[in-house]
Amino acid sequence: MPDHFRNVKAVKFLRQPPPGRTAESIERQFIVEKGLADRLRNSKPEERKNILSTMYDELFAKVPEHSRLTRRSDPEKTRQYNRSKAGLLRRFLNPNIVFLEFGSGDCQFAEEIAKQAKEVIGVDISDQRDPAKPSPPNFRLVTYDGTNLDSIASDSVDLAFSDQLLEHLHPEDAQNHIALIFRILRKGGNYVLRTPHAHSGPHDISKYFCYEPQGFHLKEWTFTELRAAMLAARFSRVTAMRSIRGTTFNIPFLYLTVAEKLIGSCPGAVRKFLAGWFIPTVLVAATK
Repeated sequence: MPDHFRNVKAVKFLRQPPPGRTAESIERQFIVEKGLADRLRNSKPEERKNILSTMYDELFAKVPEHSRLTRRSDPEKTRQYNRSKAGLLRRFLNPNIVFLEFGSGDCQFAEEIAKQAKEVIGVDISDQRDPAKPSPPNFRLVTYDGTNLDSIASDSVDLAFSDQLLEHLHPEDAQNHIALIFRILRKGGNYVLRTPHAHSGPHDISKYFCYEPQGFHLKEWTFTELRAAMLAARFSRVTAMRSIRGTTFNIPFLYLTVAEKLIGSCPGAVRKFLAGWFIPTVLVAATK
């Protein structure tokens, strides 16, 4: 085992492993993720590209039972997951838009959206598509280094989307990512994103062992923090939303600001419990 994993030791479990996973498997994933994440947290900007390009390959090689891999191998789970994501975008979709998904992974979701949009662009650090499955004619994948996206023209995208992406970015890179999205959106375009809420977390593998993210979630966000970051990037409006059973509706930021301030001051276990009841997953639409 590499040296940067040797000193990582999980003392006890805060919750039981999920069905199909053993305690040994969960602990191994925590050790691997924490070691890789520590390297990324402590890296310089020019070093992150190389780490990002290989970290998931290393994780999946050491943890082949990882949930992302098992979900990909289950077509029904993939369909259910994609339906839930499509529900978040229903009010923003129409046949004339250019749609872009950041962190498109195997591109199955982006290719589904291609049935409802004029043009669809997937963006990721590598091509993870099934080579045996042809892509729709109105879909293209853009691979990038995690920083620069010069191949996408400014003011060319109507709707950008990311799901479970922002929490994986180095905190120093998050504002650059938001600024990049602002550049490529047309006036009046929207960036819809979903990311786990910090107060009900951690939501990565750390949740089994501690109350702060130590794995691949480099930073988990609150609505208040994300709104401030969006406005700093010059977005004109930020709308907080919640989705229940395929229906998405707006939430007043005043409620979220008060709830986050009160609950955020509580100790870890209490904070997590209260946030689970009173604060939803971070879901916002930022309008240029």
